[in-house]
Amino acid sequence: DTAGLGGRGGPYRLDKGHPIHQISDEMKAQVSEEAKQRAKKMANEALAKKLEELNMGKLDWERYNSVRARVEENIKDMKRYLKDLKKRKEERQWLHRQTSGELDENRLVGVLGGGRD
Repeated sequence: DTAGLGGRGGPYRLDKGHPIHQISDEMKAQVSEEAKQRAKKMANEALAKKLEELNMGKLDWERYNSVRARVEENIKDMKRYLKDLKKRKEERQWLHRQTSGELDENRLVGVLGGGRD
């Protein structure tokens, strides 16, 4: 299965949040060999153009992919960690010792635990 729009290939990526729609394997099989070859040629041309923009050669690209493959799990872990950190930062911040408005989390725990504060 491809991550492309319609499930038939394309520039769309699951990890970038694009909406992805899958189609049946039968419909995918209906894609002509000519269309597959054209798509592959376009992808190779786009890669060559991007490598030229980055001033990279084929060997540099292969080295990059080799290194990236070894740290792929670390990258995923770091993305999850940063996403979680962002969520935590956006969570409610409790105000302590307030008599009105937001409730004091520590006082609630103390009262529920039998404290008198």
